[in-house]
Amino acid sequence: MQVMMFHLMPYPGLPDEVTSAHDSYWVTLPNSHYDPEVGHKIYNRYLDELELCAELGFDGICVNEHHQTPYGLMPSPIVMASALARRTGDCKIAIFGSGFCLRDHPLTLAEEHAMLDNITGGRLLTGFVRGVGAEYTSFGVNPVHSHERHMEAHDLIVQAWTKPGPFAFEGKHYHFEYVNMWPRPYQKPHPPIWCPSQGSAETIEWAANPDRKYVYLQNFNPWDAAVKYLNYYREVAEEKYGYEASSNQLAWGAPCYVAETDEQALAEAREPLEYLFNKGFKMPGGMFFPPGYSSAASMRQIIGSKSSIMAAGRTVENLNNVGMAIIGSPETVRKRLIENHRQLGFSSFVSLLHFGTLSAELTEKNIRLFAKEVLPALQALDDSDYGGFEKRDDGVSTYAAS
Repeated sequence: MQVMMFHLMPYPGLPDEVTSAHDSYWVTLPNSHYDPEVGHKIYNRYLDELELCAELGFDGICVNEHHQTPYGLMPSPIVMASALARRTGDCKIAIFGSGFCLRDHPLTLAEEHAMLDNITGGRLLTGFVRGVGAEYTSFGVNPVHSHERHMEAHDLIVQAWTKPGPFAFEGKHYHFEYVNMWPRPYQKPHPPIWCPSQGSAETIEWAANPDRKYVYLQNFNPWDAAVKYLNYYREVAEEKYGYEASSNQLAWGAPCYVAETDEQALAEAREPLEYLFNKGFKMPGGMFFPPGYSSAASMRQIIGSKSSIMAAGRTVENLNNVGMAIIGSPETVRKRLIENHRQLGFSSFVSLLHFGTLSAELTEKNIRLFAKEVLPALQALDDSDYGGFEKRDDGVSTYAAS
């Protein structure tokens, strides 16, 4: 298994009087609360943390894209990936991901990804994401067209990376008389494409299509939802497309925290993890899942998957118990992740070793302890440690099952 470190690069915690005064942590929280001096320090600290992971033997370091929110200060993951490209050696640099479909000119992102692939000599992983609903508010893009734009932007980008130019591209949403990219990607036919997702059936079925067979990354859901969604990928591949999905097409991610004992790990992770889940995700429902963003069936599944967290309360104990996070001693964390792999056979684990307001000291401690006590055991796992995919025998889809 390959193991990666994913960083959200959040702004340090804001006071309760600020977060409680606004109904959203996204889009509308006034940027007057941003301090550029803090930003200067925190960006460089976060880059140091990712570089440390590369030094300690992680297979990849990961950045992503969010807009107009202290939840994640990476409106351009390209900038972060560029800063890391010349400061790291063998590890992959993953952009999980870029919202190509949010742009009116996605070819700009395609060019930037190709540049990074050349600079790193083929170490780039490209994530195609639609972006959470708040991004559509930020960009002023109609969420009803989200799936259409996502698929069309994908076709445009892949053609730009692989098809000799110049050529014309005429779609419903994107029109280019000349597509003739300089540079072309270093990797052939293009950088590996991943699809991070909250659990949309349409995204899973699109990623599993035999023309793509893209890596599907499931994160920020309870473990039982991850089981449902990753098994649905295998089910779709077999039942709809007639092939057996490889474990190399599946990835799972979660916040992780390791300390000397289970009790100490829970105590140290409590405030930063609860800040992330109770404040970092705060936004009106219509902003997170705007009308038309997903089908009604997918919306019911996604909301249902998160209902246990909403009902039980977002305490560190609850988040740990339902598998939204993996927290404990090295032995506890190691055993849990090995068992998770036995159940689902994912070939990549994406760890979030910094979250919320976790201090620099505790983040470094977490990274080093995870790298020493957990990482080697996970990297040794392969399909021989996977228990195998068990299809339901009642004729009910894994995805549709309650």
